[in-house]
Parts: sequence; structure tokens; C-alpha cells
Amino acid sequence: MIAPPALFADLYSLTMMRAYREAGMGEEAVFSLYVRKLPPERNFLLSCGVEDVLDAVSNLRFTDDDIAYLRSLGQFPESFLDYMRGFSFKGSIRAIPEGTPVFPDEPLLEVTAPIDQAQLLEAMAINLVQSQTLFASKAARIVLAAQGRPVADFGSRRAHGFDAALSGARAFHVAGVGATSNLLAGRRYGIPVIGTMAHSFVEAFATEAEAFDAMEASFPETVLLVDTYDTLAAVRDLIVRAKTRGPAFRVRGIRLDSGDLAALARDARAMLDEAGLTGVSIFASGGLDEHEIARLVAQSPAIDAFGVGTAMSVSNDVPALDIVYKLVSIGGRGVMKLSSKKKTLPGAKQVFRRFEDDGTIADLLCLAEEQHPGEPLLVEMMRDGGRITPRPALSDIRDRAAAAIAGLPENMRGLACSHASFRVTTSPKLEALTRSVEDHVARMNKSEA
Repeated sequence: MIAPPALFADLYSLTMMRAYREAGMGEEAVFSLYVRKLPPERNFLLSCGVEDVLDAVSNLRFTDDDIAYLRSLGQFPESFLDYMRGFSFKGSIRAIPEGTPVFPDEPLLEVTAPIDQAQLLEAMAINLVQSQTLFASKAARIVLAAQGRPVADFGSRRAHGFDAALSGARAFHVAGVGATSNLLAGRRYGIPVIGTMAHSFVEAFATEAEAFDAMEASFPETVLLVDTYDTLAAVRDLIVRAKTRGPAFRVRGIRLDSGDLAALARDARAMLDEAGLTGVSIFASGGLDEHEIARLVAQSPAIDAFGVGTAMSVSNDVPALDIVYKLVSIGGRGVMKLSSKKKTLPGAKQVFRRFEDDGTIADLLCLAEEQHPGEPLLVEMMRDGGRITPRPALSDIRDRAAAAIAGLPENMRGLACSHASFRVTTSPKLEALTRSVEDHVARMNKSEA
């Protein structure tokens, strides 16, 4: 992870911090980060990015250059700048562990801290959680569409910035993507790396056969890209070189990157099998998403693995989530927003998950102190500004995600919209608090009028 600098915050967070402090407001506040609604193109979201939030918050400090920049804005007195110079987060964070399927209104994380400190985290927390949850949720659909066939990340070159490419590779791996083409992501996160050759390599030689000879000489167990000129002619050439070299032939596979991938894969597989090359695999890439992969799996079981680029790296069908970071409590008092279509629910929360007899998911959104049947999803991960849970290995998060996704209702794991397979309800105590806060707000506004 590349930790966001302390100045990765909206200006209004710091203007509010100053005003809170000058107004003598240091009460403990609770902010909740959640997604308002589920896009029709997603049957669930896969929680991701929380661990990076915890690391970023633990190390959040303002440098001398940061302070100098804030001073240059002319909006902050020296007393406030002195406070920011010594800033360190002293609050706590409860969150849903990464790799957990989540639904609308469920807090992916909740921050409890003096209100000025909690307010500062807004932009950073939203950014880290939204991006990785977005990426992991898209990748989960792609992995499910592949029906057990390996999927590799080929999209870093078209990601929205290099940090998005790296955090994307991490999120994709959590969701079940097996490898990445990006070396830095491989080194940083321990993700297996994959890649052999591009069309430019073939074009650089006088003939395709010479290019294949050169690559084989350097990497005997390579995967050959066969679609630069005439795909099936290249496969026939591969068969000839296999017969010529006998046991010395060690090419592991071929890659198809253009054309009618289903038909080409079927023809190539038949040719390879007839030649006794049953161990040569077929890898498909080129403009793939979950819908195209599902079509290819249905039409051509000959394809053994997929490489996915742009569609996954930018989550092209759902490029953003309606994710928010909202104040829900201050000084132990529940607060809420009553704006049309943006109403919030007061109080610190917990979510209890149960699976009904018919396999559907029944989540209960309630107040943090409540106890109900089912699995409580939010876990305390930071207290007094320090982590109280060690950062889990990426492989453990990945295993958690795989088990959780496998446990979802079958239709929820498909590509068609299946929002009827889950429901999120609120507890009577949360409903009562909501009515009480609404009544209080109405009385206060009426008296002021």
C-alpha cells in the first residue's frame, strides 16, 4: 500500500476541525461508512480496503511541509497549526473484515473518536474502501463467471493511476484472481506474476517461427501468443515443432487475444489433441469481462484460463459506489440527516447475519450494544489509535472471501440481478431511536422557527 499523505483530506474537514476546537467541542463522535444502495449490476459487494485504512490512520502525521502549506492558505491560526503538527489519531475503529459480502446501509467501518479527529478521516477512508471494494466486487463476478478456471489481472496499464493499479491487483487477488502481470504488485503483495510475450515481439522478427524459436530458446516452458497473423497456422507450426523436437518440446500453452475466441479455441484444442499435445493449455485474453467469459465458458470449454484487463481494472460497468461517511452520534447522542433520499440512521451500529432455511441472507442492522442471533459482522480493530488486530496475510483474506462467496445463495453468485436473495432490516431499538431523533429534530426546528 502507498499510504495517503495527511493532506489527503478535503479542505472542509480542516475548517470544521478548527471551528470545532474554537467552539470547545471535543465530544466523542461516531462516523459510519457505508454504501447507500447496491447497483443493479451487483448482487453483493465484497468488503476490501479496511486494512489499508487501519495502516494509514496508524501512521497519519503532518510534516513540516504540510504545516507550511496549511499556513499559506491563510485560514488557520498558529495555535491550530501547532495542534496539527502534533496530530495523531486517538480513536477506535470497528469494521467488517475484508473479504466479507456486504449490502446497502451496512457499515463497512465505524470510527469513534473526538469529533475533529474523526472528521479528518473522511476523504481517505472513503477513497481506500470504495476503490478496493469496487475492484474486489467486479473481480468476484469475473472469477465466478470463469467457473473455476484461473483468471489473471492484465489491467494495470489502463488503471486510473498507478496506485489504483496496485490496490486493484490486491483487491482482485482477494476476490480470487490468481495472478497479475504487474511486477510491483507481485513484489508488494506476494501475488504470483504472469506474462511471456506481446505481439510486438512477434513483429520484431522476420517471421513468426523465428520469434517462437527465440522465445522458446530463452523460456522453454513459455506460453506462445499465436494470433499475430494467422492463428490456426501458428498452431499448426507449434504442432510441427513439437513433433520435430520430441521430448525437448516443453511449451506449456498458447494465448488467444483476438478474433472469435470460442471458435478458435475449439479448433486449436482439436488440433492439439489430435497431435497428442493434450498438455498444452489455451489461455484467452482481449477485451474480456464477466459476460464475455460466461459466454466463452458455455461455448468453448477448451479455454483453460483467462486474462482480464480494462473491464476489471476500471470496473467499467459500475465505476463508483454511492458510498458515504456520515456522523451518527456525538456525545452519546444519536444524530441523523433527514434530507430527501439521503436520510441517515442514528447511532453506532452492528450487523447480525443469518441464513434462512431457503438459503437467502437475512441481515439485521441494529445498535452496537444489541445482541441478536447470527454472526456479528463488525469487529473492533483499532483502539486508542493503535491496531489491536494484526494485519492478516493476504492469503488468509483471500481464503475468507472464497469461503464467504461459496456460501452465498446460488443465484446471488450468478450474473443476473438477484437482489431478492438478501434483505437488510432494522432492529426495533434502532427504529425507536430513529423516531426519537426525528421527533427531536422536528421540535428543535419548530421552536427556532
